[in-house]
Amino acid sequence: MLIKIPAASRSHESDVTPESLYLSRRAFMAVSGALAAGLALPVTAAEISRYEGVDPAKAPQWFTEKLPSAQWQAITAGDEATTPYRDATHYNNFYEFGTDKGDPASNAGALQTEPWQVVVDGEVGKPGTYSLEDLMKPHGLEERIYRLRCVEGWSMVIPWLGFPLAELLKQVEPSAQARYVRFETRVAPEQMPGVRSGFTLVNWPYVEGLRLDEAAHPLAFLAVGMYGRVLPNQNGAPLRLVLPWKYGFKSIKSIVRISLTRERPKTTWEGIAPDEYGFYANVNPQVDHPRWSQAKERRLPGSLFRPNVIPTRLFNGYDEVASLYGGMDLKANY
Repeated sequence: MLIKIPAASRSHESDVTPESLYLSRRAFMAVSGALAAGLALPVTAAEISRYEGVDPAKAPQWFTEKLPSAQWQAITAGDEATTPYRDATHYNNFYEFGTDKGDPASNAGALQTEPWQVVVDGEVGKPGTYSLEDLMKPHGLEERIYRLRCVEGWSMVIPWLGFPLAELLKQVEPSAQARYVRFETRVAPEQMPGVRSGFTLVNWPYVEGLRLDEAAHPLAFLAVGMYGRVLPNQNGAPLRLVLPWKYGFKSIKSIVRISLTRERPKTTWEGIAPDEYGFYANVNPQVDHPRWSQAKERRLPGSLFRPNVIPTRLFNGYDEVASLYGGMDLKANY
């Protein structure tokens, strides 16, 4: 088996930050603004401690400049509790840095994210190699709090910062022949121990893809940050895709190429195990993985005795995407 079913979350209740401590906007802006300006902090030590790990100096200038005008909570997850920052950044999959859940956080610090370039090519009117700063210039930041459902059966609720993928597509002008969007992750063996280790089942680089209408849906999102701060390396810095109605492996990380194509791209996991990881990968509780049920999920954090198991919803609860799949057999097109 390529993806292991994880044991109950390693997080304990004592590790959980109360939701009320998640980013007081006023305190965060005071911290980041004051640090950027080199001024004394007009907040208490307790408030500063909420942002353990925040280092505004590590954020690129374009991110720091855009943050004050961000549109906060443009989309929310209702009354669902946000996953604590540590869980979201220390329990995830990014095989370029190792196959264990803690490997990305342990190993991704070596990834060099500045400067960063993204190649846009294929069936577009404005192909080119763009610096991330130039790619971001036309776009403001907005916060979207999305549910994330992993194919392995665990889930989180994460506040992302970024902009709609549809805006980028409009910017590069897809041609009339464009039908799909192909995404590619950076490969840097000297910085990525998972690539060096010979996890040979993966033919690097990691590749994902969408139909063009899926990519243009308002929920499809390009993230450059999370929890009010710049995106950590282990979560796909500096640019990743977020598709809340699909299983997490579709939300490709550390993107270096976006190609508009006529033919459907062959994605990484579809190429490895097409009977397990289909091209669409829509969250569907009625379509089980060949080796486990998808009817329920473990919402992290949890513990061995309180695993926090909840029902899984079709499209992860994002019913507004249903029209994209009208007339399709979702069991055959999994």
